[in-house]
Amino acid sequence: MQDPKEPPKSSINAPIHKFQWLHVPGSVHQGIEPYLGLYTYTVTPRYFDGRNSLLPMDPKLSAAVSVSVVPFVKGALQLGFTRGYTQSQAFVHRFGLKARISPNGKVLVFDTAQKSGTSASGQSYTFLDEYKWLGFTARKIIFDVLDAVLADRTLHLDLFAYDLNEPDLIEILLKLGRQKRVRIILDNAALHHSNSTSKPKHEDEFQVMFNKASGGKPNLKRGRFGRYAHDKVFIISNKRGAIKVLTGSTNFSVTGLYVNSNHVIVFDDPKVAGEYSAVFDEAWNDGVNRKAFTESELSSKTFSFSSKTVPRTEITFAPHTAGFVGTLLGGIAARIKAEGTKKENGSVFFAVMQIDKGVSPVYTALNDLHAQHKIFSYGISDSPKGIYLYKPGSLTGLLVTGKPVNTQLPPPFNQVPNIGGVGHQIHHKFVVCGFNSDDPVVFCGSSNLAIGGEELNGDNLLEIHDNDVATAFVIEALALVDHFNFLDHYAKGPKGRGRLVRSVANQSHAAVSAAWFLSTTDKWAQPYFDPNDLHYAARELFG
Repeated sequence: MQDPKEPPKSSINAPIHKFQWLHVPGSVHQGIEPYLGLYTYTVTPRYFDGRNSLLPMDPKLSAAVSVSVVPFVKGALQLGFTRGYTQSQAFVHRFGLKARISPNGKVLVFDTAQKSGTSASGQSYTFLDEYKWLGFTARKIIFDVLDAVLADRTLHLDLFAYDLNEPDLIEILLKLGRQKRVRIILDNAALHHSNSTSKPKHEDEFQVMFNKASGGKPNLKRGRFGRYAHDKVFIISNKRGAIKVLTGSTNFSVTGLYVNSNHVIVFDDPKVAGEYSAVFDEAWNDGVNRKAFTESELSSKTFSFSSKTVPRTEITFAPHTAGFVGTLLGGIAARIKAEGTKKENGSVFFAVMQIDKGVSPVYTALNDLHAQHKIFSYGISDSPKGIYLYKPGSLTGLLVTGKPVNTQLPPPFNQVPNIGGVGHQIHHKFVVCGFNSDDPVVFCGSSNLAIGGEELNGDNLLEIHDNDVATAFVIEALALVDHFNFLDHYAKGPKGRGRLVRSVANQSHAAVSAAWFLSTTDKWAQPYFDPNDLHYAARELFG
């Protein structure tokens, strides 16, 4: 029994066949900046009759819960995520299949308020509209911090940057440069620096612009430690010293904020900010030199923080010596492996870039998870060869390969852009161990959790012990795995593993009207009650 007032793919006509799902506020009806506040979620189970027709909705079966949906702030810690998802129904509905996220040509600074395109409904939109949607809470946090510095002449900014080409962010840095209120350490590896004056990289262009704006005062240094200056950090100070720090995996670039899946973390805490400030000063005074930094105490020490407003957090700053790296990454691998020894509800969630590259005990431990029969592991990784999914489905987990660049989605879904060649979609570097346990932990930051990066890059790696922070990262992992699993399932062509399959037209009218993806049996639920299937572990874990 369909409700003709609702579209076939609404949850009324096509009930959700999962035990957990994710709501993103404002993805359909509330515009670029959605309503934040108290939401009431009402869930009603809906059943089929003996003829495989949907029974009417019965409000007496409903359960409701009210949840405050607001940006993540806990004490002095603030957490945000980029939305990304250029390959999504929501992006296509809002901006169209052929939307651009930057003007044609290699332009560093441009007016983001200019028109970018027109949606299928005839609504014009700007690059800024796209950026607010794609950048989501991470973009808002970054620009809130920058705007606060710009508005208060007593504040000063120190900046570590790897990729640097976001046009509105650059405009703010140039203004701060003119006011002599910013210092910048900017990567100069081959990706960001060219010796050819006729073909400069964006970062080279910025260097010229910034030096001109700051009147020639040497407030910008280029360097790469051993390989990359890979940090993405803001340190805000006043005349008394550092007061706030922003870190995470998000590069200050169009790709980092608007294509990649990333996170940012802010500590509004002088003690945490003070250590980052000391690291910046060390790198600045050493000329961004790997040998000098690894010989400093900052490279060989784990900094611990815990207070009423800061959850138990440990931070390390790379590059390190080989011995320190072995101990550090070995400890993370041991924590991952420990989840497999639990009698019940062992879990690891992750989203990491390039799980298949390099020799790392962390990567080995993540790969070995799928030989475990009890642990619930759920994760995603990106590499030049494709997106790898690690999801429930069998005792040993299931590895699904193939970047979804040849996706052909079935009705009633729209097609999505093919984004092969834009770089990494999954740029996160986080692992969550022990979700819903007495000691959940999140490993995150700019570190790729690889030996080479920890020995050669300027990086920071955070270890946060907090259930709420862990929950936020788990939700991010669930969203990414479910989204790309769906796309990958319908990838076709030379790089796809799947093929487009139409349902046999022998179902009831209700299922056919709702489209083929609505099954009319309880087969979808059976794995969740089979102790030999990891869907069972998922139901137990989230329940």
